Amino acid sequence: MKKNEITILGAGLIGTLMAIYLKRQGLDVNVYDKRPDKRKTPYDEGGRSINMALSYRGWKSLEEVGLKDKVMPLAIPMYGRKIHDEHGGTTFISYGKEEQAIYSLSRGKFNQLLAEEGESLGANYFFEHKCEEVDFRNQEITFQTPSGVKKMEAPVILGADGAYSSLRMAMQKQIRFNYKQEYITHEYKELTIPATPEGEFAMDPNALHIWPRGKFMLIALPNPDKSFTCTLFLPNTGTKVCFDKINDEHDLEIVFKSYFDDAYQMMPNLKKEFFRNPTSALINVECFPWVQGNSLLIGDASHAMVPFYGQGMNCGFEDCSILNALIDKYGHNSWDLVFAKFQKKRKIDTDAICQLAMENFVEMRDSVSDPKFNIRKKIEAKLYELYPNDWIPLYSMVTFTDMRYSEAYAQGKLQEGIMDRVMADPLITENWDKLDYEDIIYKMETAKAV
Repeated sequence: MKKNEITILGAGLIGTLMAIYLKRQGLDVNVYDKRPDKRKTPYDEGGRSINMALSYRGWKSLEEVGLKDKVMPLAIPMYGRKIHDEHGGTTFISYGKEEQAIYSLSRGKFNQLLAEEGESLGANYFFEHKCEEVDFRNQEITFQTPSGVKKMEAPVILGADGAYSSLRMAMQKQIRFNYKQEYITHEYKELTIPATPEGEFAMDPNALHIWPRGKFMLIALPNPDKSFTCTLFLPNTGTKVCFDKINDEHDLEIVFKSYFDDAYQMMPNLKKEFFRNPTSALINVECFPWVQGNSLLIGDASHAMVPFYGQGMNCGFEDCSILNALIDKYGHNSWDLVFAKFQKKRKIDTDAICQLAMENFVEMRDSVSDPKFNIRKKIEAKLYELYPNDWIPLYSMVTFTDMRYSEAYAQGKLQEGIMDRVMADPLITENWDKLDYEDIIYKMETAKAV
């Protein structure tokens, strides 16, 4: 067995990017995926693809492997949230400074670009190979393939095979492996707002559109073909508006006309898509250790998160960048050291972003429709403008920097406590632009020192 031969399980976004990094290291890379190769036998994703929101951490990784310019034509910048109220009115809330944006990307074309780049560098891809078993003692993998069962040696294994990882399932059979999964009460369904008959965007293409309705919401992200990929988030059951209570076209029409009427008017295929596309679950996964012998979990396989901070892919790409830097530092013959350093450094950060993603769900579905939320964001933006080194909004720390997630989380909690006190002023709506911003910064510095 050659120690510079790497087996990657999963040819999704994280697996294909990791293959590029490793080929650039001069390593032999084989990537296995249970799905067919979409380029040869297109298959139906089944309406399960929430658009990607590429931000600073993701772009940084793409720049490291020289792909930023190739990816940019696939991406549409979104400079803030466009909030749709129940009467058809809209409010725009910037994500950060004027030029700062997150970028909407369709998963399929992006994944294909990464896979083809890996192939051009010499990575080998094997599709319709389902991992059935991993023998950690002998570093062997058993695959189920169209031609039967295959068993092969795999000196170094990276599991980038998602939230339902086969490598993680194998690790769970080992002793002293901690594992926790949590399904949230909400599920999602993919829908579409097509381009107008004139071939234009039906709404502002440079915003992430949100219809927040307290216990549920609809979001829409733009695509290069002038459509929007929409995602409906509803409780599965137990509330007035939930998937369980939409049984026919009449039920669906009542929900959309009552809560999302402006979107409904732009969705001619709503009824067909709603009953054709599956309702999919949302899961949060935590586990540890991520290492077993010469095998390592990365991306969703080790830390699957709900999609409400738009960091799942960005976090996974940052995993690839950090792992690559450790290989640079310690070399190709020290996988035990590289993997141990990786999980020690990364676990605290992935725990933090998973928690933030759960918390941001409440903000997106509920808080953004509160007029005071907009005031709060304006105050934070003003603090950021006046004291850019002392006050960076939590969203900006996570989305527009590569500050460690754990540090951003801690700083964000400190700022949240200060802002809660500022917003407790009963006259804040009238007086927010007359605040003593210097005093707010002083209070924060005092809190830090305690």
